[in-house]
Amino acid sequence: MYSRRQILKGSLYGMGAAAVGSGIPLTSELMASTPRVDFVAQHISHKLGANDIETKNMYSFGPTIPPTIRMKRGEEFHGRLINNLEEPTTIHWHGFRLPNNMDGVAYLTQPYVYMGDSFDYKFVPHDAGTYWYHPHCNSLDQLSYGMTGMIIVEEDEDPGFDQDIPINLRDFRLGGDGQFIKLYQPRKTARAGTFGTMRTTNWMSEPTYEAQAGSLVRLRLCVTDVTRIYKLSLPKDAEAKVIAVDGHPCDPFPLRHFAMGPGQRADVAVRVPDVEGTEVAITNYSSNNPWDVVKIKAKGQSVKRDLAEIGALPDNPVPRPDLSNAEYIPMEFSAAAEKAAVPNPICGGLGFKFWAINTSVWQKDGAGDPNEPIKVLQKNKSYVFEFINRTPHTHPIHIHGMTFQILKSNKREVAPWWTDTALVLPDEKMQVALKPDTEGDWLIHCHILEHQKSGMTAFMRVE
Repeated sequence: MYSRRQILKGSLYGMGAAAVGSGIPLTSELMASTPRVDFVAQHISHKLGANDIETKNMYSFGPTIPPTIRMKRGEEFHGRLINNLEEPTTIHWHGFRLPNNMDGVAYLTQPYVYMGDSFDYKFVPHDAGTYWYHPHCNSLDQLSYGMTGMIIVEEDEDPGFDQDIPINLRDFRLGGDGQFIKLYQPRKTARAGTFGTMRTTNWMSEPTYEAQAGSLVRLRLCVTDVTRIYKLSLPKDAEAKVIAVDGHPCDPFPLRHFAMGPGQRADVAVRVPDVEGTEVAITNYSSNNPWDVVKIKAKGQSVKRDLAEIGALPDNPVPRPDLSNAEYIPMEFSAAAEKAAVPNPICGGLGFKFWAINTSVWQKDGAGDPNEPIKVLQKNKSYVFEFINRTPHTHPIHIHGMTFQILKSNKREVAPWWTDTALVLPDEKMQVALKPDTEGDWLIHCHILEHQKSGMTAFMRVE
C-alpha cells in the first residue's frame, strides 16, 4: 500500500520537476548510494537565463549544469574529481564537518589537481541539510564561469514533503553578445564587489515550477553567487515557513526580507495554493528593481495537505561549546593598508591587497609566511569569536570544517542559529561560539570572492 504522499512523490518528484514552458529539467541529481560519483571539470556551452545565445567557455563539473548531489547522513560518500580544464582545480564541500585533507583548499589542505589528474574525496556527512560544492583554486574565475553545485544530505527519516526542489541562486557577468566579460573591476573589489549582469535561478531566468495543488514543497535556497547579497520575501498570505538555515534546523519563521549572502542557504516549507493556476513567488528586494527568483504554480486538484504535518527537523550532532569556560578571540575585518598590486599571486589571487583579517593580508604571494596560522586552537576546547567589521560593507564570513552558533550582536537581535557562514553588517560586532572537533588547518574568509582573493582570508590551526 502507498500513502498519498508517496504517490505524489513518485509522480512529481521522482520524475524530476521542470520549469513550466521551458522544457529544462530542474537539475540533474546523483545519489551518493552509487559506488562513486565522478565530477568531471570541463568546458561547456549553455544557454543561460532567457538567452537564445549559447554562452561559451563556461566551466562545469559535468557535460551540463553541475548536478545536485544527494547524500545520506552517516553514510560514506566517495567523489572523484577528474580535471579536464587547462588549469588546476579542487572541490570544497561548503558547510561540511569532515577530515581536513578532504576540505579541498588548494595549497592548504591538498595539492592542486592539474589537467589530466584526479583526486578522490571520501568522507561521512555528519549533518543533514542543504549544502553546496565549488572549487577552492582559481575560485573567482571558476565559480563565476559556472562551477557551483548543490548538495542535499537527507535526514534519517523522511520529513514528509511531496517535492524537494534545490534553488541555486547566482549571477553571470555577460556582455550584450551573451559571452563573458571581465569578472571584476578593482574599484568595485575595494567596495561591495562586482555584480553580475544576468541573474539566474538554476541557470534560468525567473523559472516557474509546477506542484500539485495543496501539496507541501521544500524549497532549498542556496546563494552560490560570488558577490550578491539577496533579500528574499514571500507574500504575507503565503502558507510557508523557513525551517532550516545553513543546513541546520531553526525555529520556524516567515520569509520576510531575509538577507542571504554568498555561501548561505535556507530551507523553506511551502504549502501550494489549493486553486489550480495560482502562483506563489519568492521575490528578491536587494535591488532597486525587485525580481522573482522562483515561482511555484498549483496544478490539478488540491490534495489538501497541512503545513502542520511537517514536524520539527531533527537537530544535527554539532559539538556544543561550553560558554562558561570559553576563550574569547577577536577577529577584525578591515581594509588593508596596501593598495598596490603584487606579482604572481598563486592560484587565483587578484594582485591587490584591499582587505585584511586582524590586519593580516593572506595573499600567498611570498609576502610574509603564508604557512603561519592566524590562531592556533585546541581540539574540543570552547571558543567565542567576536567578528568585528571595521568596514562600511557587509561581509559573509565563512569558517571551513566547523559549525558555530550565533550568540549576539551590538546592532540587532539575532537568532541562535547554527551556521558556517554569518553575515556581518557594517560596524557590527557579532559574537559566535564554537568547539572545533577535527585537527588541521581551516580557512576563514569573506565569501564575497573578490574580498577573499584580495586579502580577507586567513586560516586557523586546530591541534
